[in-house]
Formats: sequence, structure tokens, C-alpha cells
Amino acid sequence: FPMAATDPQVLALAAQITESREQDIPLLLLKLKGILSSSSLGSEESNKIKQDIYDYGLTQYCLLVLKRDHSQLCGAWATAAQLAEILSHCCVGLEVKEDPEEFYKKFLPSAIDSLLVLGKRLQARFIRAIKDKEKQDFLHWFQIVTDAICWLFGGHIQLAACVLQNDRFLQLLITDDVETGIIMMSVLHNILRINSSVLLQVEEETLHSVLDELVYKLSSTTNPAVGSAATKLLLLVAKLCKQLVQLLTARYKGLKGLLSKQWTGKGFDRELNQLLDLLYLEQSNGKGEMQKQHQAACIIQAAWRGFQTRKRLKKLPQAVITLQRSFRAKREQELQHLTKQKEDEALKLQMQLQRQRAMRLFHERQLALLEVVHASQVNKYMEEMEEKSALTIQRFWRGYRARRIFHQQKQSLKEYKAAVIIQRAACKFLEKRRRRRPLSPWKEPKGLTDEQRLALQQKVDDYIKLHPASQMSEEMSKELHMQAQAKLAQFLLRSRLDQRAAQRREALLAQVNTDVELLMNAPGLAETTEKDLGAFMSRSIPVATKARQTHNTMLKYTRWPWWKKLGDEFMEDDVIPDDAINTELETLFIGGRK
Repeated sequence: FPMAATDPQVLALAAQITESREQDIPLLLLKLKGILSSSSLGSEESNKIKQDIYDYGLTQYCLLVLKRDHSQLCGAWATAAQLAEILSHCCVGLEVKEDPEEFYKKFLPSAIDSLLVLGKRLQARFIRAIKDKEKQDFLHWFQIVTDAICWLFGGHIQLAACVLQNDRFLQLLITDDVETGIIMMSVLHNILRINSSVLLQVEEETLHSVLDELVYKLSSTTNPAVGSAATKLLLLVAKLCKQLVQLLTARYKGLKGLLSKQWTGKGFDRELNQLLDLLYLEQSNGKGEMQKQHQAACIIQAAWRGFQTRKRLKKLPQAVITLQRSFRAKREQELQHLTKQKEDEALKLQMQLQRQRAMRLFHERQLALLEVVHASQVNKYMEEMEEKSALTIQRFWRGYRARRIFHQQKQSLKEYKAAVIIQRAACKFLEKRRRRRPLSPWKEPKGLTDEQRLALQQKVDDYIKLHPASQMSEEMSKELHMQAQAKLAQFLLRSRLDQRAAQRREALLAQVNTDVELLMNAPGLAETTEKDLGAFMSRSIPVATKARQTHNTMLKYTRWPWWKKLGDEFMEDDVIPDDAINTELETLFIGGRK
């Protein structure tokens, strides 16, 4: 802490705050009000006390306490309002020489934000309060906080733009409450009075929000106090800059009528007449320019309409043809729909009549059978009929379900086959292109220099010394060679036997498949002829049959459409497409029995 010529009261209070508990600090900070009032305002002694308060961190303590929950403080909102007043008085008249950027660009904006947050909370509590005593207290504390804000940006003019651009200031201004709304408009009046160019420094969106709220207050209330404050503010805005008068005239067309009809004779006619004179003067000055712009706009619109009309007339014959075509197509579609609807109704009626006729015949047949069947056999007959009916229903249901599943899988199977064809064609195309790709020309390796050759020879010699080759006699080499030859002969003999066994298995499997297919396609015993018996007694007949089927399959393959033979355009000329006849040849057995 600085010790040169420090005020003893400030030093004692700083020591007391350092040794106190956190909840007692707000009440101790209230003693700063008595310390500040002990000297005259603006004197050197007062500025020296404020400098000592800032140097000892008491001003920062006030800001930290204001950022806490005010309802938890000792004295609650009254203590918070007094601390806001003390903070503003400590900052005004203070000239920080050490690290001024920290004070002017960080501390002061943070203080303004904290005071606006406190004001927003007090405004909300005032609006929600029910008892008159509570409303008066909250309004009094709200007035203290707004006075502290005005005092703070009055001592530091650069804070006026910071206050006006703060979102919480707009939230405080945009309210339907009369008392707090008038107080906030007085704060805005002080801002414009202290810094007249602040409205031209803020963003356009902020400026429009402020002006929108003032005009809204004039149009939504009949309270003379609110109307007087809003009118005085608009008059001050209009006097500050001619550009703002143009903005009021262009953005709010009915403002002049609203002011003259609703607020004339309410007790502030002098300010109202001055504002109306400024607005009418701006309107008369911009009338000639507006008339020129109106005439230019009319000329442009006339030229554009003429261009559009000529363009539309050129497209009219084509539009008529298109309209007639669409009308005929729609009429044809409606006729087809009506025809289909009539056919469906006729089919439905016919099916209903057939069902009724079949039901009637069924009942007549049942009655006729009941007359023939003995009475003791009626129950048994009915059970048999029910069982037959159940079996019939189940058969039809299984058929319907199988057909539905088949139709569902048909599309996926078709997609799968198409994907296989496309993949096969792509693979063959890539393989063909890979085969046709020319080999890269032989590049003779670069020769070694004498130094590189010597270094490489030295590495080879060193490696041979470190890893000497194992010595083997001629007899051991011959014996090892004989063992390798014997094992190779055994492997070749075993692979040849395995290949013959595999061929025999394939031949036997093909013979079995052929016999199974002949048995499945054979007629019943009652319909068997000698010609059919010959198919089982001779092996040449099934071979000839399969050959005929294979020939027919090949003819059918040549008549396929192009999309079924999509992969064949990438085949070599000497390759026979065997995918189409695999299913026919896989069961063919040629060569008789083994």
C-alpha cells in the first residue's frame, strides 16, 4: 500500500475492511460517504481522498459488492443504492496516473454495467410490489441509482455512448410503467445534454430502437407527463442534427398528425409547436426532391411495364399452345380415370354376383346332401366339411402369402442381378484396360562410381567376415538333394491321385444330378410308356436331351436384349459367355459310368 500522505480515515477503514468478515464489508463501505462529505466537492483535498480510496482498492470493493446478490446484503436494496451513489462519487473527479487504460476502458464500463443491472432489478421489484410503502422505497432507490449513473457519465463524457449502447439501458427505457419510464427519459435527456453527438456515434440499430420507443410512448399513452418528456426528447434530438430530423420525417410518416391531434393543449404546447415546425420545415425542403424522385420512378415503372407487356405478347401463342396441350392431357386423364372407375365398379358388381351365386349354390348343395345323409352321420359330415373348408382357406392363404413374398423379393432380386452385371462389366473393362496398358520403357540403372564400388565391396567383405557361410561336404549335398527329390515325387504322386479322385467325385455328382432331374421330370407309373423306360435304360438319351437344351439356351442367349448382355461388350472375342448356360450344364453328365 502507498504510505505517502495518506488520509488517516481511509487508511483506518482499509485496515478495518481487511480484518473484517465478508458479510460485514458492505456496511463498512458505507462509511466512505462520510469521508467523502468531509471535504468540499472539487477541492484538492477531495480529489486526494478519492485517489487514496482508489489506491487502497476500496472503489474496487464497492464494484465487487454491487455484482453480488443484493438481496443477501445487510440492508438489502438500500445498502446497494447507497453503494452505487458512493461508487459514482468516488469515480468522478478521479485522475488515475498509473495504468489509466485499466481504469478508463475496463473499470468504468464495468461500473456502468453493474449500475444498470441494479437499476433493472429495482425497476422489476417496483413493478411487482403491491404495498404503497414498498413501491415508494423501491422508486426512491431506483432514483438514487439513476442519479448515480447520470453523475458518473457527467464526470466522464465518454461513458455516455457506453450507456446508450448497453442493452440493459434499452430494457430500462422500454417499459409501460409511468414513474420509471419518466425517470429513464430524464436520464436520456441528460445524456443528450452532456454529449450532443452521441446519437451519431452509436449504431443505427440502437438509434432506431431509442426513437421507436419514444414514438411508441407518444402513441400508446395519454399521460401528460410521459407525453411531455417524450416530446422534449424528440425536440432535443431534432435540434441536435438535421440528419436526425430527416430520419424522423422519413421513418415516422404519421408523427406530425399524432402530435397535433393527440397532444395539443396538454400543457407543453411550446415544445410541441417547435417540434412540429422543425418537422414541417424538413418536409417542405424535401418536397421538391421527392417530386423529382417520384417522376423518375414513374418513368422507370412505365418503361418496365411496357417491356414486360411486349415480352408477354411474344410468348402468348406458345402459352396458348401449352395451355391447350395441358387441357387436352388433363381431359384425357379424367376420361381414363372415369373409364377405369366404371370398369372397377362393373368388375366389383360382377364379383359380388358371382359370390352370391356361388354361395347360393353351396347352400343348395348342402341342403341336398343333408337330405341324403342319415341323421346319425350329420355331425360327422359337418366336421369333415369344416376341416375341408379350413384346409382350403389355409391353402389359399399360404398361396397368397407366398405370392406376396415373391413379389416383394422380385424387385430386390432384379436389383441384385443388375448390380452383379454392372460390377462384372466394370471389372472386365478394368482388366482389359490394364492388359492394354503399355509397359514402361526400360531405364538403364546408373553405374556406380569407383568410390561407391569400393565402399560397397568393403561392406560385402565385412558382412562375410561377420557371417561366415556354413561348410557342407559333397556327400551331404547329394544326400540332401536325394531327400528333396523323393519328397517332390511323393507330393506330385499324391496331388495326381487327389486330382483323379476329385474328377471322379465331380463325375459321380453330375450323374446323380442327372438321375434326380430325370426322376423329377418322369411321368407317373400309370402314364409310363416304353419310350420313357428307354430314358432310364440308356445313357445317351439324357445326354442328347441335355445337348438339345444347351443348344436352345445358346439360341435364347443370342436373342437377349442389349441390357441383359451389358457385360459382354467388355469380353474378348474368343471368350464364350458361360454365365447364361451354367444352370443348364451344371447337372450334365457326359461319358457314361465310371
